[in-house]
Amino acid sequence: MHDAVDLTHRLAEIPSHEDERAAGDAVESWLRTETDAAVERDAHGNVIARRGAGERSLALVGHHDVVPPADEQVADDGYVIAERDGRLYGRGTADMKGSLAAAMVAFRDAAPEHELVFASFVGEERGGVGARAAVDDGFAPDFAVVGEGSTGYSAPGVTDVAVAHKGRRGSTLRVAGESAHASEPEAGANAVYRACDAVDVVRDLDAPATTVLGHDVRGSVAVTEIEGGSAWNVIPESCAVTVDERTVPGDRAALERTEAVDGVEWVVDQDLPPMACDDAGFADGVVEAARTAQEGDPERVVKPHATDAGWLAAAGTTCVVCGAAEPGEAHTDAESVSVDVVERCVRIYRGAAESDLG
Repeated sequence: MHDAVDLTHRLAEIPSHEDERAAGDAVESWLRTETDAAVERDAHGNVIARRGAGERSLALVGHHDVVPPADEQVADDGYVIAERDGRLYGRGTADMKGSLAAAMVAFRDAAPEHELVFASFVGEERGGVGARAAVDDGFAPDFAVVGEGSTGYSAPGVTDVAVAHKGRRGSTLRVAGESAHASEPEAGANAVYRACDAVDVVRDLDAPATTVLGHDVRGSVAVTEIEGGSAWNVIPESCAVTVDERTVPGDRAALERTEAVDGVEWVVDQDLPPMACDDAGFADGVVEAARTAQEGDPERVVKPHATDAGWLAAAGTTCVVCGAAEPGEAHTDAESVSVDVVERCVRIYRGAAESDLG
């Protein structure tokens, strides 16, 4: 079982915040050496492997890119990875090379009665570009377990199963006015005033909300930045307002209403889709695999962050999210993952891989 911990250490040492190729090389090489699977490195850098056969397919999904490390997380020959007090510390250990390693070991060791797929995508931290490209190229497993963090949601130390997560739609309100000297404000059209009117529209919008497998999922919408004006004595001719919306499956805030204000154009800059599991039986099967793999009592939970599961679900794959990372670990200067939980995830993924998909 220590295979997964050793593999986590090896993968996490490899820098992959600017260039994922070396990490992808390591994943591909391990799969070719350790398994008899058909392994593919696609044109985008994604690593996809397949073994077994059957009418249905289940994928164990991760990504091998990371966010930029802190200075103290970098050495001359790679990232600094240290093990102490039952945890591995370093950039990428939690998000998500620990779960990635667990998925690789489970993919190797499982004895499925259907097609088992492994996928490690590039560019998850850049909006899911690898997953999107794979979907566009026809990647379409029936089911997927995405190894983003789900540990510690229902109770400390318990690895739960997320049956839904929020998406993120980032927008800009581009507001046009007409400049004039500030001593004659009536001679112009104040873009900041118009922006304030648009902000009032956003403030009054209902946040999106829905229910997934009996769990409430509530989004949010908020103005997070505003920029406008060129000088203290000039009526501003332009203004920009940033809006952060956390979306839910099947519902969005009515941000188009802001365009009823004169001079306002609403532009969507990023739209990461939410995820909703559409098969209670599959979710329960993964929960049971998680229950068998640990002493705690895992539950179905909702995850607040977008993942590649959103892109897969939008393309028709039934997804859940289950992984080693705990809230507050990913993307931090002290990022770490529990050694025991990485090993637990091997058992969970193998149990899910060997379950009856119906």
